[in-house]
Amino acid sequence: MKLTVLCDNSTRVDAYYLAEPGVSYYLEDGDQRILFDTGYSDVYVKNAQALGIDLSQVTMVVLSHGHNDHTGGLAHFPAEGIPLVAHPEVFGAKEYEGEKIGSPLTQQQAGERFRLQLSREPVALTERLTFLGEIPRLHDFEGRRPIGRRLVENGWEADLLPDDTALAYRGEEGLWIITGCSHAGICNIVEHAKKVCGEERICGIVGGFHLMEADLQTEETIRHLKRLRPRYMRPCHCTCFAARAAIHQQLPVQDTCVGDVLEL
Repeated sequence: MKLTVLCDNSTRVDAYYLAEPGVSYYLEDGDQRILFDTGYSDVYVKNAQALGIDLSQVTMVVLSHGHNDHTGGLAHFPAEGIPLVAHPEVFGAKEYEGEKIGSPLTQQQAGERFRLQLSREPVALTERLTFLGEIPRLHDFEGRRPIGRRLVENGWEADLLPDDTALAYRGEEGLWIITGCSHAGICNIVEHAKKVCGEERICGIVGGFHLMEADLQTEETIRHLKRLRPRYMRPCHCTCFAARAAIHQQLPVQDTCVGDVLEL
């Protein structure tokens, strides 16, 4: 499978693409063309054009969670009528300190443009690529910090992001974990992926780890991931420099920027 970074916080010197604090990946697996997240705006569309990628050929859109830095670009997606796979609560209203941070499209509006496939359970997207569904929160050190509030049937409540999920790809050398933000906790995600896919080997991880400082959570994350011995680590987006530097002292970290192409 080939993964092309259409949107991330960073670009490379002399690589003339646009960056923004969001995520969008273009995945090619066999005859499937999958868009995983859509960034905050139309930046991913402009970068796709610059990279020679025709988004009208996308066969499926998949969302990692409902925050607007991952769903904001939905309004700019150039095609209609294709499947959209996500957690059932991905289109719910979210706010942080009075600011709306949820999807710009309601579920009804999204349903008018896409064929919604909303699932808490894992979904096989291709023979080797799996949408992981709702992530069990196994570890005390992660996945337990609310980010603002979400609107539920009885009103507003602290948002622990139950809609946060990720993808797992079964490669020849083990699993590749592809994340949006890892609000559920990157270690929780990895353990769930191992169980869902029946594979203990972790080849690589790419995406946001949601580690905002080199704190206890970062230390516990490094300790857990060291036991898995992944060959490739690409923490990006919502992973601060201090956390990436701390991980790099123990594990092989590589930069990930807009325009990068990874062969998984």
